[in-house]
Amino acid sequence: MQNNHIAIFKGKKIRKTIYNKEWWFSVVDVAEALTDSVDAGAYWRKLKQRLIEEGSEVVTFCHGLKLEAPDGKMRETDCADTEGMFRIIQSIPSPKAEPLKRWLAKVGYERIQEIENPELATKRTKMLYKLKGYPDDWIEKRMRGIAIREELTDEWQKRGAEIEKDYEILTAEISKATFGVTPAEYKKFKGLKRQNLRDHMDDFELILTMLGERTTTEIHRTKDTRGVPRLKDDARVGGQIAGSARKQIERRIGRSIVSKNNFLGNKKGEIKESRENNI
Repeated sequence: MQNNHIAIFKGKKIRKTIYNKEWWFSVVDVAEALTDSVDAGAYWRKLKQRLIEEGSEVVTFCHGLKLEAPDGKMRETDCADTEGMFRIIQSIPSPKAEPLKRWLAKVGYERIQEIENPELATKRTKMLYKLKGYPDDWIEKRMRGIAIREELTDEWQKRGAEIEKDYEILTAEISKATFGVTPAEYKKFKGLKRQNLRDHMDDFELILTMLGERTTTEIHRTKDTRGVPRLKDDARVGGQIAGSARKQIERRIGRSIVSKNNFLGNKKGEIKESRENNI
């Protein structure tokens, strides 16, 4: 499963995603950062065509990956890893190339460090949340939720989930059974756009999300479930268990846990990346 992020270079948004344990960057976003083109997509299409006609191998470094488009939908776009992006940058005449190369090298090196020592990734994530203003107790819950989520998606991958849509369907089943809404519906309910839904959940929402996902993981293992349709049934059951807990809590506290409130509010929630990704 891909892990999509947005980083900032000189005020320009660069979409990136983890693929095969490496960072892959949107070629169109890099082209826009280097050229200030009014239509970076058209610029890249023309450049790519020229490179193909010249017999250049640069285009072979690209891979179509799904990234979130400005309209919020996941769309396939040309991406390249750090090495491939260096090759592409060499084909784009721009005085901004050298700073961008240094930035790419830094990001790529940090990813290598994280693979060798996963604790570094955890520390960087915690620092990101601290910079956004989250309290330590919330950060600990969020980090535990990330670990539980990764454990679940690993099970899905081993048991038959193959494409991004599979993960979306399975996640939606847990969410619907837990909260009564899909993640997309929940984001709309909270007034979120590009922000991460879980970054705007309170303690109850995070805990119930973890309960639904951890229960689903254990059901998969106990039943040795295989194939997306059966994984979907397990996801629904796992979510129903969390949903039952939610309803009991709501009866006791006298209010709905499903809330329009955002943990830090929309303004702080719009921060996309840690300052260390900025140059």
